[in-house]
Amino acid sequence: MNYFKTAVLMAALMALFGMFGAMLGGLEGMSVMLIIGAVMNFYTYWTSDSRVLRAYSAREVDAASAPEFYGIVQKLAANAGLPMPKVYIIDNPQPNAFATGRNPEHAAVTATTGLLKTLEPREIAGVMAHELAHVKNHDTLTMTIAATIAGAISTIAHFGFWFGGHRSDGQRVNPIVMILMLVAAPLAASILQLAISRSREYAADRMGARIAQDPQGLAAALAKIAYGAQSIPNYTAEDYPATASLFIINPLTGHGTDSLFATHPATENRIAALRQLAGEMTGIRPLIESGRPSTPVVTPDQPPAAPWGPGRKRGPWG
Repeated sequence: MNYFKTAVLMAALMALFGMFGAMLGGLEGMSVMLIIGAVMNFYTYWTSDSRVLRAYSAREVDAASAPEFYGIVQKLAANAGLPMPKVYIIDNPQPNAFATGRNPEHAAVTATTGLLKTLEPREIAGVMAHELAHVKNHDTLTMTIAATIAGAISTIAHFGFWFGGHRSDGQRVNPIVMILMLVAAPLAASILQLAISRSREYAADRMGARIAQDPQGLAAALAKIAYGAQSIPNYTAEDYPATASLFIINPLTGHGTDSLFATHPATENRIAALRQLAGEMTGIRPLIESGRPSTPVVTPDQPPAAPWGPGRKRGPWG
């Protein structure tokens, strides 16, 4: 199903490029835009992971440099039946995480230093299991292409508005049509991208909870991350807003409702769904357990308790 969705997104990008080209330059413009679309699809497919990791200055770690974190991912990947992904850490105080890569064989999972210092091992396992669920479902490629489509449509619409406007037959494009293209096309693309993102988050929560064998751990993690994302800015995400949908919690606002313009489902709705799943998984032991029970779930508006107890200033990850 996700391979089909990816193919539809690529086809949509080609069709939109062709449509804009035809509006701006007739048959010649359509031909040029279709060529640009084909090149962009190819480039996105092969470089999506490296580009987003480079944008966030992510550094790769291994069993020697981050033994506890790497070990958690290793256990989760084995339990999910996935190849071991590359593991990265982003030096950012906001707790958050994302996955990227075109397929499970070329996947990467990433966590911020803020997440590793804020969450307990059981909660970190829930988050990374969620990201591995995205990998298993091939959501990483789907969402990267969706973000590329949304950004490309916006860029082309602005380009066409300021520099286009003449068809190959010499006639000028109706200015009302140009304005509608500038406003409506990027808006429609963003709504499509965000709708895909929201639907995949619920599915990844459910599968991730089963991979970690611990819905409550992920629920507690979501509450802490949502609170942290509200109070700690992520300046890199502000510079690259199209990447917000890749994160487990929106890094720009950290909250929202299940509306057309939300990058993620409302956190309280996700937690409620995980609590319901926990009732179906009673008696199953978590794959990763903390030294003490996980911090009780709080709402995003309430500050969570310190995860390592009073007086502890740094997490176990250094």
